[in-house]
Amino acid sequence: MKRQLSCLATWVGLLALVAVAAIPAAAWEPTKPIEFVIPAGTGGGADQMARLIAGIAEKHKLSPRPFIVVNKSGGAGAEGFLHVKGKKGDAHTIIITLSNLFTTPLHTGVPFNWKDLTPIARLALDQFVLWVNAETPYKTASEAIAAVKERADQAEREKKPELRMTMGGTGSAQEDQIITIQIEQAIPGVKFNYVPFKGGGEVCVNLVGKHVNTTVNNPIECVSHWKAGRVRPLAVFDAARMPEQEWNQIPTLKEALGVDIQYLMLRGIFGAPDMPKEAVEWYVNFLRKVYETPDFKDYLKQGALKPAFASGAEYVKWVEENEKLHRDLMAKGGLLKK
Repeated sequence: MKRQLSCLATWVGLLALVAVAAIPAAAWEPTKPIEFVIPAGTGGGADQMARLIAGIAEKHKLSPRPFIVVNKSGGAGAEGFLHVKGKKGDAHTIIITLSNLFTTPLHTGVPFNWKDLTPIARLALDQFVLWVNAETPYKTASEAIAAVKERADQAEREKKPELRMTMGGTGSAQEDQIITIQIEQAIPGVKFNYVPFKGGGEVCVNLVGKHVNTTVNNPIECVSHWKAGRVRPLAVFDAARMPEQEWNQIPTLKEALGVDIQYLMLRGIFGAPDMPKEAVEWYVNFLRKVYETPDFKDYLKQGALKPAFASGAEYVKWVEENEKLHRDLMAKGGLLKK
C-alpha cells in the first residue's frame, strides 16, 4: 500500500512538472520606463516624431511603461549615439535616427557605427524642401538662385566671402550641408555661406527671423511657419512632387531648375547593442501598432513624409545601402574625415 501511494505521489509530481513546463513563458515587455534618445535638438523632425510616438503610446495604452524622451544633440548627435552604444544589452534604451547615423561618424571619426546598435524598424523617409522667407521677392527657385549667383559674384569681385547668401542647416557635414554642396556643384556660379544649427526647428526659426537667407528644411520642420505665411517653399529634392494636396503645388528641383538632386532621410529606430531578441520583437510590434494609428498616419500626411515601415533584413539592407550612398556623397563634397 505504501509503495502504491509512493508511486502515485511520484506520478502526480511528474505530471505537475510537465504541466508547468507546458505553460508558455510570458512574452517580454518593458518593466521600467524606456529611455528614448534623440540625437538632435528640440523642434526638429526627429524630436517631433519621437515625442509623437511617446504620446501615442500613452494615449492608446500601447506600452506598460512610459517612454522618457531625452535630447542628446552634442557633436551633431554623437552624444546620443555614444550614450546608447554604452548601454550594451539594455532592453529599455532606444534611439531615433536620422542621416547623422551615417554623416556624424564619417565626418568626425567618432568611434561609432550603426552596426554598434540593434536595428529595430524604419518608420518613414523624410523629404527636403528649399525654403526662403515669405517677405523676400523670390517666388520661384530660379529667382532665388539668380540672387544667390549675383551675391556670390559680388563677393568674388570684392573679395568679401561674407557677402554671399547664407544657407541654414542642421549641423556641420550633415544632410543639409550635403544638399547645399550638391546644389553648388550642379549649378555654376552658386556659392552659399553655410550656417549650422543644432536642429531643424531652430533652422526654420532663424529663417523666419531673417538670420539666414535660405534653408533646406524637412517639410514638418517648417509647415507651421508656412501655414502662418512666414516662409515660402520653392522646390522639393525628390523625383516627383509630394502627393499631398497642400504640398503638391511645390515643383521638384528638376522642374524648377533643370537640376536633378534627390535626397531622402531616414526616420528609424535602433536599440542598444545586443538588445535581447524578445525585446526587439516587442519594439517592432509596438512600432507597427503606432504606425497604424490615425494619429501617426495624419502626422505623416501633414508633414509630407513617405510611409516606409520596414524591419529585419529589409531594414538592415536599406541601412547598408544608404551608408555607402552617404560615404560617396560626402567624398564628392569633401566632407569625409581626412
